[in-house]
Amino acid sequence: MLRWTGLLLSVLFLAGCQAISPDTDSTPPEVIERETEPGVRPDRPGRVARQVEFPEQEYAALEKQGNATISGELYYTTPAGERIRGAHETVSIAPVTTYSAEAAEAALAGKQVEPADPRAQAYTHTVRTDSQGRFTASGLPAGDYYVAGSVRLPGSEQRSPIILHQVHVGSGQTKRVTLKR
Repeated sequence: MLRWTGLLLSVLFLAGCQAISPDTDSTPPEVIERETEPGVRPDRPGRVARQVEFPEQEYAALEKQGNATISGELYYTTPAGERIRGAHETVSIAPVTTYSAEAAEAALAGKQVEPADPRAQAYTHTVRTDSQGRFTASGLPAGDYYVAGSVRLPGSEQRSPIILHQVHVGSGQTKRVTLKR
């Protein structure tokens, strides 16, 4: 049990969800011919190739809708101690699966995996935060989720590192989570 707990804690992120890049520079990347790290796709710079195939049976056992709610707030504290609220940001909520664990591990390592299989994306819920960084996602099935977001840094196009938490919510319950880093 301890092995699985450690694994889940180390791979907190979204099922079939794509990590939000810490840098969203809109200029196209410069193409440089060179060898890449194992698993890095040369046709998608910065994206790691998925090693876990989409687990159809694991997702088939999941519900897409329910009566649970996850609410909370999103903020980032800079190294200088300034708290930046995640105003009008996207928060992704995805069920914990072997497929999502791979994306979570990559996100926590500062990498992105290639886009998720559309079948996994059908189980991912997204919500927008308000001007104070608060969010509410309702209509979720009971279960374990990766809840993630990032915050645009003031005066730049850069983003905070991904902020990610794993939560459990029961049927009819409301779970509160503070996405902070």
